[in-house]
Amino acid sequence: MNVLRPLLLAPVYRDYIWGGSRIHSHFGRTSIPARCAESWEVADRPEGQSVVSGGPFDGYTLGKLVNELGALLLGARGMSERFPLLIKLIDARETLSVQVHPNNENAHRTGGEPKTEMWYILAADPGACIYAGFKPGATPDTFRAALKEGTVEALLNKLPVKAGDAVYMPGGRVHAIGAGCLILECQQNSNTTYRLYDWGRVDAEGRPRELHIESALQVINWGEPPTELARPIRLAAGRRNARWEIVQSPFFRMRRLDMLEPEVLGAEPSSFRVLFVAEGSVAVTQPGYEQILVSGQTLLIPAACAELTLVPVGGLATVMLMGQP
Repeated sequence: MNVLRPLLLAPVYRDYIWGGSRIHSHFGRTSIPARCAESWEVADRPEGQSVVSGGPFDGYTLGKLVNELGALLLGARGMSERFPLLIKLIDARETLSVQVHPNNENAHRTGGEPKTEMWYILAADPGACIYAGFKPGATPDTFRAALKEGTVEALLNKLPVKAGDAVYMPGGRVHAIGAGCLILECQQNSNTTYRLYDWGRVDAEGRPRELHIESALQVINWGEPPTELARPIRLAAGRRNARWEIVQSPFFRMRRLDMLEPEVLGAEPSSFRVLFVAEGSVAVTQPGYEQILVSGQTLLIPAACAELTLVPVGGLATVMLMGQP
């Protein structure tokens, strides 16, 4: 097999205690938990595997596809024993814990997996924010003192956010997603999180969640400059369409395509791509193939996929494209 069609994947849902119902209400999804914190759109994890829905690979897990297809799926840039990225939707009904992930340089200190990520804000309540890094002057000692006194928030860099904003979050940077944010997350394939502070929250049995303070302190990058929102770069596109480079990192890239007319998506044999429809509806077409995607749907485009045409259906459509840099 030399050419592959795009692949629809069934999401994996997570019902963490800070989640809400926005993934259901915003995207009209059914068969979803009443409380849904995360939807793992593209996942190759022991804790959760995306499964192909329809087509010749119907029922295959993403891990099985990686093992059987290799470079045909991943491309030369992405060759690995598992899918290199994890793509999620996150609904923060409540503010998430203050946390940190290791990076490639320090993950060995704690035995965790490195995790650099980025967030694209799909929707945000008025006054919504994220916490990204520390204010200048924070040290391990001042942070320990703030933990004891319950004043951690005063040390954190707080950024107001709205729909269309994005932030790059390298491993080693302390952060938290604020309440009222609906987010598309692209990250390294990792599930290592060290929780530092949980706002006094308890679970259904009245117990606080576990903290990982000593591990976290081993991987925090102290003394970083203040975090800022990403600055998208306008790229060439069609006369009525707009392409934007949202983030490009050593691990992934994210682009946005705002379409009022058809757009050709050329073949890209060096890397897979993940297409997420953020707004509107899109017909994805090839000779002998058509797939209509509505807002909130995700499509995995293998590296060995031929040229595609994206056609907006019924007006403006916005799609996010993610893959290897």
